[in-house]
Amino acid sequence: MLTSSDVERSSQSDSKAGPTLRDTTARVITLPRMNGPAEMLAADKASTALGIEPVDLRDGYALLRMTVTENMINGHGIAHGGYLFLLADSAFACACNRTGSVTVAATAEIDFIRPVHEGDELVAEAVERTRFGRSGIYDITVRRGTEIVAEFRGRSRTLRA
Repeated sequence: MLTSSDVERSSQSDSKAGPTLRDTTARVITLPRMNGPAEMLAADKASTALGIEPVDLRDGYALLRMTVTENMINGHGIAHGGYLFLLADSAFACACNRTGSVTVAATAEIDFIRPVHEGDELVAEAVERTRFGRSGIYDITVRRGTEIVAEFRGRSRTLRA
């Protein structure tokens, strides 16, 4: 688990280089600076592999869409909750990452309200509730049409450059 003491200032002069993290194996990881959420989402291999697409991206707000595929179905014949979490988390990331900053999740939780099935088109709407210092709180609602299927709340932390 990474803590705030694991974050270091980047020693690189590259303006695209962001903060660095030291993981538990003492490797140093330099996080790239992105020019906003659209660039960050395009570089997100997990989200793009699942077909997650942006609908609307603004400071403090994001709307993403994803269609549930056969590969997302669990042994009960419904979508695995991890995929709904990933969709909501991706919307959260887009809403809290502004141009030039590197913001990560500090905490997140999700409530699964209704089952989701293959072929369902889902949208995740992330809204910033408040920012304080380098932290923020965001609520994300996942819908199938007008029906709410999950509610997610995340707390973000912007890393020091």
